[in-house]
Amino acid sequence: MSEAVEKATRAHEAAATLRTASDHQRSDAIRRAADAVERATDRIVEANAGDMARARAEGMSEPLQDRLLLDERRVGDIARSMREVAAQPDPLGRVLLGRTLASGLRMEQVTVPLGVVAMVYEARPNVTADAFSLCMRSGNACVLRGGSAAHDSCAAIADACRQGVEQAGLPGDAVQLIDATGERGHAETEALMRANGLVDVLIPRGGARLIQSCVRNATVPVIETGTGNCHVYLHATADPLMAVNVTVNAKTQRPGTCNSAESLLVDLEAADVLLPPVLAALAERGVELVGDEAARSIAAAQGVPMGAATEQDWGTEYLALKMSVHCVSGVDEAIAHINRYGTGHSEAIVTSDYAAAERFLAGVDAAAVYVNASTRFTDGGVFGLGGEIGISTQKLHARGPMGAEALTTTKYLLRGNGQVR
Repeated sequence: MSEAVEKATRAHEAAATLRTASDHQRSDAIRRAADAVERATDRIVEANAGDMARARAEGMSEPLQDRLLLDERRVGDIARSMREVAAQPDPLGRVLLGRTLASGLRMEQVTVPLGVVAMVYEARPNVTADAFSLCMRSGNACVLRGGSAAHDSCAAIADACRQGVEQAGLPGDAVQLIDATGERGHAETEALMRANGLVDVLIPRGGARLIQSCVRNATVPVIETGTGNCHVYLHATADPLMAVNVTVNAKTQRPGTCNSAESLLVDLEAADVLLPPVLAALAERGVELVGDEAARSIAAAQGVPMGAATEQDWGTEYLALKMSVHCVSGVDEAIAHINRYGTGHSEAIVTSDYAAAERFLAGVDAAAVYVNASTRFTDGGVFGLGGEIGISTQKLHARGPMGAEALTTTKYLLRGNGQVR
């Protein structure tokens, strides 16, 4: 039996206990795990230092190194996020529908756990704690497959979470981390993706290649998350200062995240006014720019370097200090461009025109659509979910930042007094 199947089996068995665990037990397990994470801060930071050293030696990009890095402050943030999840209302047992049928049967539709949630993710050790907390809050066991670059960090966090679960009197097997790395690790990931009957849903979190690999190869249900080719659109009526602030924040505040903007759209009729200060601010912060002919002409007049964009650039998630720039003829063309090249993640318009804003909100097909605000707000913690297990870019069964409620399904409870059909 492979490691993945063995651990998925243990998680499946533990899920039966979690299904009937009380609200207090599940919250207590998360709080105890958060305490264990804090107590293990030195061990976690030390483990992360080893991961960081390997990442630097292997040439990992700086934005991805930023995702991988854990220090004392970030470990504290992890524990705080866990406690926020523990304090949330119980997502289980909520009655969504209730009625008495013609037969006299009393019917209720209530929320219940999914069962076993598998996570495959890259160099993001904080996902280990987020996934555990949200799964535990929603009564699910989890099987975690972190990227090899974050192996030691993920293992240290998972050990602390397991301690907390056991201290709360629940089965430690509810938290499983696949240890295999290298070629064997790839084989275990494939086994996890095909663990039908043991894994109820697989959630990949990482770059486009990882996500698409899971979508194509998994035989268990998959929720597609994370790929973020996000846009900022500067409408002709945009305030120039707001255009600079929103664009710079969306692109540079943390460029390695999926909610950072990768493309800038601007109305051609106002591009001569709006683009120069925006491009200057981006270039000052080290952003590499590529654009269409109109954008390049404006950039050249301002002395801002800008390469020629290709068709591929319009659909690329750079996850780095790079941005494509495209001039459009108005809000309809901006919407069409976004719906063609975007990934359904987060999109923003900067405008002072109410009608244009409402048209953008209605026409853009994405999980989060903003007016006069940065795309960087798309985050489970910011949305009040405590954390997120991922940001779904599909429409079934969840969309946008996924908190504990997104990790539930429903079942119908019917109570009668001898009815037959």
